[in-house]
Amino acid sequence: MVICGDDGLAHRLAVTLDAVCGEAVTVVLPSRREGHAPEIATLHRDPQSPVELLVAARPDEQTLRAAGVERAAALALTYRDDQVNVTAALLARTLNPTIRLVIRMYNRERGEHLERLLDRAVSALGRTDDIALDISTTVLSDTDTAVPELVAAAAVGQGDPLQVEGQVFRGVVRPARTPPQSADLATLAVLSGAHQDDPASEDSPETPGEEGTQLLPDTATSYHRQFTHGRLMLEEVTHHHPPEAPPRDRRGYGAWLRDRLAHLPWKVFLSHEILAVFGALAAIVLVLAAATALAEPGPLWKSVYLPLLDIFTMGDPATDESPARRVLQLIAGFVGLAVLPLVVAATMNATEAFRTASVGHPPAEDLSDHIVLVGLGKIGTRVLAQLRTTAHQVVVIERDPHARGVVLARELGVPLLLEDAGAPGVLDRARIRQSKSLLVLTRDDGENLDIVMAAREANPQVRVVMRLYDDDFAATVSRTMRASYPDATTRSRSVSALAALPFAAAMMGRHVLGIMPVERGSLLFTTVDVAGHPELEGRSVHQAFRANEWRVLAVGSATETGSPGPTDTLGSLRLDRPGFEWRPSHGRILGAGDRVVVVSTRRGLDFLMAGVQPHPTDPRT
Repeated sequence: MVICGDDGLAHRLAVTLDAVCGEAVTVVLPSRREGHAPEIATLHRDPQSPVELLVAARPDEQTLRAAGVERAAALALTYRDDQVNVTAALLARTLNPTIRLVIRMYNRERGEHLERLLDRAVSALGRTDDIALDISTTVLSDTDTAVPELVAAAAVGQGDPLQVEGQVFRGVVRPARTPPQSADLATLAVLSGAHQDDPASEDSPETPGEEGTQLLPDTATSYHRQFTHGRLMLEEVTHHHPPEAPPRDRRGYGAWLRDRLAHLPWKVFLSHEILAVFGALAAIVLVLAAATALAEPGPLWKSVYLPLLDIFTMGDPATDESPARRVLQLIAGFVGLAVLPLVVAATMNATEAFRTASVGHPPAEDLSDHIVLVGLGKIGTRVLAQLRTTAHQVVVIERDPHARGVVLARELGVPLLLEDAGAPGVLDRARIRQSKSLLVLTRDDGENLDIVMAAREANPQVRVVMRLYDDDFAATVSRTMRASYPDATTRSRSVSALAALPFAAAMMGRHVLGIMPVERGSLLFTTVDVAGHPELEGRSVHQAFRANEWRVLAVGSATETGSPGPTDTLGSLRLDRPGFEWRPSHGRILGAGDRVVVVSTRRGLDFLMAGVQPHPTDPRT
């Protein structure tokens, strides 16, 4: 595997491919001192790590050849410059038409065009008999790949997330003697007695025995050891259905209208700005009215009426009246020129504030056990869409009324506060004291931390998930928050950390949906077409299971589910697409037209896909 880049994603990706996947990795660094290059160099100096380094200013043809791209299985381009990634991808495809390309791109439309272009290049070179096009080119963005873990962390806390066809799953540890849960789909592992609570621990026995960890155990082993050992279960977090529309109010239009009027933000018309401008205008009118009453004796209403007409330039010229009246009219006209723009501006600001605030939908006063989501940018919008596929209620805070997720929040009927989450009282209006989770996804690391600290002051037990861009800052924040609030869950993760596993899965082939580390081994989730696989075709779901090697989790139609791609596995929001059946009957016979989701070990996947059993001492298994 070859990685080009020196940022947090490149570092995390190198660690994942080495430690979790057991791959040989070469990293191309622009410099040994910038970005995360020193951390990557530390991996290279580790005698237990096969990570190799190559320093080159740009990924040109000479650099790619020196990195071994002509012999490599996969190349990841993680530079923050889309143009540099595109140029390197085109060069790599020329040097090695069969290499798997995983490209980080921020422009999604350009990425889709690049995928088609590079896959078409493979067809033009006549290499389609040697490789499958569905594993040739994958374009990913950080935000898309981070969504599943953010959703899983906010909805159910800790767990390794997996996303397939718009559904999110996670691996969760069930302690010994814990009864099965309705959301459990399958037993992924029976954990060793010493590591029941930490399935990713690395100091467990390398060769699991009766008391060690067993990946994909048979039914008998899973049943007998559930009373003495923890189990790693695959749990369903979200469901495959479009978000439901909000229920209609059955109390009638009159009751709805009264409630709506009662909740409108009338107080914006009593702001300090409005009161100051109209107060000044009233004072000026009173002064002019008093002067008019002295100059032109008459009824009181006339003394007020005439200055108002003059201020708003609605009165006739006072050419036939007394000089005092003409002077007062001129003064009132000049006052009107000075004051009217302020009156118009204050009125327009108040009207806009009223319109903006009235579009929001504050949460009900009895709402509790909900998730508060702050930020409706690109990633916040995708998180909101997936959270609505869970059974959890969501309250959204977004200060920009034109943010891309505001329209979605209105369509879904989600309680929405169009205010600054850091302003006093806003979190209280979102009922943060009664909520169970807080997701903070704004673009400002400092602002995110301020919001989280304010929320923790109000609700020390709230589960916090915040998105931070700086990886080191995220780790520091996590340690500090956990030390300050040991009884509450805090997850502060950088996008690069969340994206590492999906990028690694794409490098291993697009058919790999996800990777889940379990002690010294790992489990891979893949999609496999049943046709042509003797271990699957013509067998029942029960017969297709091989203990400690692979298990069929879901069954779908190869023609309905479509060709697996990055939008199928790493962030799709097309929730109306047909999906897999995740609880198939054990007696269902797998036919040539089926596609299955399989969880397997590395050794099991090699045998299932290639029919070749690797040596049992292979450390990558």
